[in-house]
Amino acid sequence: MKGIVIKSTGSWYSVRLENGEQIEARIKGRFRLKGIQTTNPIAVGDYVHLKNETDGSAVIHEIEDRKNYIVRKSINLSKRSHIIAANIDQAILVITLIEPKTTTAFIDRFLVTAEAYHIPATLVFNKIDIYSEKEQLSFLKNAYEKIGYRCVEVSATKNINMDLIVGMMKDKVSMISGHSGVGKTTLLNVVEPHLNLKTSAISTLHKAGKHTTTFAEMFELSFGGYLIDTPGIKAFGLIDFDKEELSHYFLEMRERLTDCQFSNCVHINEPHCAIKKAVENGEIAEFRYLNYLSMYNDDEEENYRTKGY
Repeated sequence: MKGIVIKSTGSWYSVRLENGEQIEARIKGRFRLKGIQTTNPIAVGDYVHLKNETDGSAVIHEIEDRKNYIVRKSINLSKRSHIIAANIDQAILVITLIEPKTTTAFIDRFLVTAEAYHIPATLVFNKIDIYSEKEQLSFLKNAYEKIGYRCVEVSATKNINMDLIVGMMKDKVSMISGHSGVGKTTLLNVVEPHLNLKTSAISTLHKAGKHTTTFAEMFELSFGGYLIDTPGIKAFGLIDFDKEELSHYFLEMRERLTDCQFSNCVHINEPHCAIKKAVENGEIAEFRYLNYLSMYNDDEEENYRTKGY
C-alpha cells in the first residue's frame, strides 16, 4: 500500500491511501533516514509504503525520496532538528506587528530556512485592520518586496484580501506557519470554512497566543491543493548548513557575493566587502544585516532591531 502522511502525533501516523481511505499506522523498530538526525523520521507530506501486520495494524516500512522538507530547532536537546513537513510547494508565514509582534529576526530565520530547503516563501501581514499607524507595515513590506518576496496585507477577521490567499494556495501544497496568536487559524477557517479549526484568545498578559495546533496536519482544500497547518513556532534553529553558507540564503546578499574581494568573505571584518558597502549605501536593509550577524553568531535571542523594527 502507498499513501501520504497527513498527520503525525509522534508515535502514530494518519495516512491517506491512494484510494482515499485514511488509516492509522506506526513505524516498526528503529526507523531512521541516512544522514538526517531528527526527532521524527517521518513527517507530514511524506509519501510512504505500508503493509498490514498479522495483528491487523498497518506498519510503515519505506519512505519515498523527498522533494524537499523544512525543519525547526527541536525542543528535544538530544536531537538537532525536527522536520515540520515535507514535499512542499510553498511556505507561507503569517505575521502580525502587534498582539503579538513578529520580530524581523524571526521572519528572517524563517526565510533563510525556506531558502536553504529550496521552498518559495510568501509573507502575509495579518490584522491590518487594527494598525493605527501603518509606517512600520509599509517599511517592512517595501523592504521584503525589494528583495523579491511576495508580501500580502490581509485581515482574516474583516475578510480583507482573503481572496488573494485562496488564489495563492490553489492547486499547491502550502505550509502555513507563524507565532501563536497571529491569527493563522482564523485565516485558515476563512479560506476553508469546513475545516472548523479551533481558535484561542490572545493572552492579555503576554500579548501572545495560546497554542491551538499541537501537531502538523495536512488538509485537502475544496478549491484544489493541500494545506499543511503547523504548530505555533517560537524559533527556527539554523541547523543543517555551515555558517559560512549563511549569506547565500539572503537573496540580496547572494547576488553581490562575487563582488567581494575575497571568495571566503563572511561580511564582518573583511576589507572591500560588497555586502557591508551595500548596507552603508542603503542597498541592503540594516535590520537584515543585523539579523545576519545574529544568525552567524548563533544568537538565539532574536533581539536585533533597527528603528524599532
